[in-house]
Amino acid sequence: FDSGFKFKRAVMAFNNRVTKLLGIKYPVICGGMHYVGYAELAAAVSNAGGLGIITGLTQPTPENLRKEIRKCRQLLKSASTPIGVNLTLLPVGKPPNYDAYAKVMIEEKVPIVETAGRNPAKWIELFKLHGMVVIHKCVAIRHALTAQRLGADIISIDGFECGGHPGEEVVGNWVLLPAASAKLQIPFIASGGCANGQQLAAALALGAEGMNMGTRFMATVEAPIHRKIKQALVDGDERSTTHILQSLRNTERVYKNKTSDIIQKIEKEKPGDIGAIYQYLRGENYRKSFQETGDTESSVWSCGQSMAL
Repeated sequence: FDSGFKFKRAVMAFNNRVTKLLGIKYPVICGGMHYVGYAELAAAVSNAGGLGIITGLTQPTPENLRKEIRKCRQLLKSASTPIGVNLTLLPVGKPPNYDAYAKVMIEEKVPIVETAGRNPAKWIELFKLHGMVVIHKCVAIRHALTAQRLGADIISIDGFECGGHPGEEVVGNWVLLPAASAKLQIPFIASGGCANGQQLAAALALGAEGMNMGTRFMATVEAPIHRKIKQALVDGDERSTTHILQSLRNTERVYKNKTSDIIQKIEKEKPGDIGAIYQYLRGENYRKSFQETGDTESSVWSCGQSMAL
């Protein structure tokens, strides 16, 4: 190929369906992360030309989410700079008041929503009714096809390398991305294990039209988490994560520490018994590590294999 062709391809890569739908300069997204996705980080990513996303359920109430959205907008360079909000549909016994969180997002005219977790049908329909762009995160091609049928605008294909909940499929992005390219009609982005420009180039070559990063953004100055957590990510490598909750079929990739070791031991002895491990899983433990103590060992907290990069 001659240099002219390469130049044209490079320009096209950053002027694609994802950048147009989201109104962003670069096809890079900072997806929702529990106790990380606050206004400061979302605004910093959006101001830099990507898409920053506030994590809806990190806020303890819908009204707190409203305040966080407004705070984020005050930090943006211009009123036209886009932001998004993540709404994760959790597999818990007593669900949050999703309707109230969604109502706030609609009232605040959030232009983009990232959904993840359980069946998104109701929420995709609702958000599309109000003119919002919907990104739905999927760990399997069959789920992506369902989300496409339901009206999602963009699919975030989440490989098993990701931090948080990778599902039970155990399939990485090297296979998921070209499979998605062959079967989806709507645009998709790569998610899971993503941290650098080489991977963005590879993702584009495999058919994706952008990339979602989580763990990489956790290690930035702008991430509102304790510096000791950031340092642990910088010091870690591809072996520094592990999986818990596999006996409950709710697998989560977390930082490998003494608390994850305890949970794994209990799961072997009492598989499927959430009560036996609940004290170690409490979100408050997670929040304290990130926001107060910086203790990397006293809680289980999500992060991905991309810390190796």
